[in-house]
Amino acid sequence: MRALVYYVGISLDGYIAGPGGEIDFYPVSDQMMRWITESYPETLPTHIRSKLGLEDAPNRRFDTLVMGLGTYRPALDIGVTSPYAHVRQYVASTTLPEIADPAVTLVRDPLGLVRSLKAADGDGDIWLAGGGRLAASLLPEIDELIIKTYPVVAGAGVPVFAGGFGPAPFTPTAREEFDNGTQVTWLARTG
Repeated sequence: MRALVYYVGISLDGYIAGPGGEIDFYPVSDQMMRWITESYPETLPTHIRSKLGLEDAPNRRFDTLVMGLGTYRPALDIGVTSPYAHVRQYVASTTLPEIADPAVTLVRDPLGLVRSLKAADGDGDIWLAGGGRLAASLLPEIDELIIKTYPVVAGAGVPVFAGGFGPAPFTPTAREEFDNGTQVTWLARTG
């Protein structure tokens, strides 16, 4: 069975983005960027991959992406309708009326989608890219967390999980630190 993996960057105080969706305050060093391009190249948008010479880089972990409208909107704002063309893309939204690009599928029931994707055959796992409300709604189905914790306090913004109280235990399985102070922690669902 395929796993749902929430691969996400957060601030020290638990925000994935600023109040306006900002992510440019996260420090990314050359060492960390090399790690991302080598370990998880599919998590870079297609238009960025081409600038880095990664057009033909194979997907290493994920073949499918589930994202919320807050994650999809920045691409739309720059005229990109298929931001991750190298994977299957699903946008979970109750407010977006349609998506004109056939490479991106609009879904109204993300929990049902994820359950069917996990049961289906695939070449990789399913990447949950956010946002916080979507992650909270899918928490029962999240099998693994890959959390990039940046050494910065945001103060406000989009929480990593924007839902009600509902503890879900995870066990750390690995950790790596980069020269910019960012730590990546892998956690598996406990039990």
